[in-house]
Amino acid sequence: MTIRFFSGLLPLSRQSIRRDTAAGLSLAAMDIPKVLGYTHIAAMPIVTGLYTIFLPLLAFAIFGSSRQLVVAADSATAAILASGISPLATPESAKYVALVGTVALLSAGILLLARLFKLGFLADFLSRTVLIGFLAGVGIQVAIAMLGDLLGIKVTAQDSIQQIIQVFHHLGQINLPTVLVSLFVLIGIGWGRARLPALPVPLIVVLGSIGASYFLNFTKYGIATVGPIPGGLPTLGLPQVSIHEFMEVLPIALSCVVIIIAQSAASARGFAVKHQDRLDENADILGLSAAKAVAGLSGTFVVNGSPTQTALADALGGRSQWTQLVFAAVVAVVLLFLTAPIAYLPNAVLGAIVLLVAVSMIDIPSLRSMRHESTGEFLLALVTATTVVAAGVMEGILLAAVLSLLRHVYHSYRPHTAILLPDAAGHWLPIPARPGAETQPGLLVYRFGADLFYANDYHFTDEVRKLVDKAPHPVRWLIFDASAITDIDYSAARSVLELFAELRQGGVQMMFARVTPGLRGDMDRHGITAVIGAENLYLSMHDALAQVDHESSNEQVN
Repeated sequence: MTIRFFSGLLPLSRQSIRRDTAAGLSLAAMDIPKVLGYTHIAAMPIVTGLYTIFLPLLAFAIFGSSRQLVVAADSATAAILASGISPLATPESAKYVALVGTVALLSAGILLLARLFKLGFLADFLSRTVLIGFLAGVGIQVAIAMLGDLLGIKVTAQDSIQQIIQVFHHLGQINLPTVLVSLFVLIGIGWGRARLPALPVPLIVVLGSIGASYFLNFTKYGIATVGPIPGGLPTLGLPQVSIHEFMEVLPIALSCVVIIIAQSAASARGFAVKHQDRLDENADILGLSAAKAVAGLSGTFVVNGSPTQTALADALGGRSQWTQLVFAAVVAVVLLFLTAPIAYLPNAVLGAIVLLVAVSMIDIPSLRSMRHESTGEFLLALVTATTVVAAGVMEGILLAAVLSLLRHVYHSYRPHTAILLPDAAGHWLPIPARPGAETQPGLLVYRFGADLFYANDYHFTDEVRKLVDKAPHPVRWLIFDASAITDIDYSAARSVLELFAELRQGGVQMMFARVTPGLRGDMDRHGITAVIGAENLYLSMHDALAQVDHESSNEQVN
């Protein structure tokens, strides 16, 4: 395994350093408030959020290949942690922090194995459809979890439904000053983003709220604040957990890895294509593994290649990992000298910031587009989102992965099929493969739009039988357009051979057109070539039709 260091950073020039330094400073100003919000989602001590944007950023810059990917705290993985670990330990407690660190180290180990066995392709198995649904569900779940902070109500329930019920039952305990602070933050950030997009409005709001809390003594009015935060850089050490606890959090780590690979790969690919950069997905997996390892050792939670933070860095002009290194340097300054003021930050401010993050996770344009283009995929996304909200993030991830695979299997199980008709210009026009359709008298050209395997062979053989039996004229030639068939398994081969024996007895001559070398190998191995004859396998449709025309002409002469 060859490792290239700093491939996402080098080469550097004076111009690129100036540009990326400016981008890194702006990114720190805009992103630190978000990361504090992600910490709130993960139910971790507030300072650990700053840890996620210090050593993990450095680790990915050393080992990763993506020039744009920002590896830091992320809302989706934070929600997974809160959902999975809250039942095992009290949030923010020493045991909770240890379990969270263990998840980070386990995730690092799993990703390292993925790198050693070059498993980066596994990201492709979580479809965009269910990923959109999953993130929408996480967004709704996180928004519900913030209701208590926004209203000043103490919420102890863990799942979303119980949280809503608990808030409803305690509406009489709403703290009006807390609600006013929440509204001020929501309106202020919303207005600032619309009118002053170039300014770090969330940071301004956070600093303003800290100042107001300090001078006006917010706690006197029942407005809860973050409280004292330890300063200084993180110390390294292994979390202390038992073997039993280790096994309990293993499924949580696996869930995190699924989301991390999918989101990180999608983000890195997208921005590499945009800027025509070279990308090594397996190197990025190694970088992610290193980032999670130092996260676990420094007492913080799993980090992710964040799509939103990467997009923000790109919009600010960052074109290499130098941007992230500058970001990490700013965080080091905050950890060393500026943690004391954060103690006065109202929880309502964090709750409002998190609520805005949660709403941004619901990709309304994509859901709307999905509803218009594919009702089935839209329903899959809704089912995934509903499962996340009603049952939990872990269950939502499992369902998302299963639905992604089932969707692919379903399309292969019932692929598009067609009868091909020539038009006046010589082009082939597909029409639905319904009984009664034919290419021309005595000829059927049939296209099956997927590989043949055990689950769809019955559909293939049954449809071919019906097309032959119901054809307006007796079928003399049946040409299979094999352009979409790349593989035939054993079960399908047996069904196909039975079908061909019946058709041959009925006087039907069978041919395969557009046969690839791989498909030819399968047909030879399963005995299909021997049954229909090697002379009836053609590389092109033109050659197969020419043979039909030749045989038809000979029959007319005779």
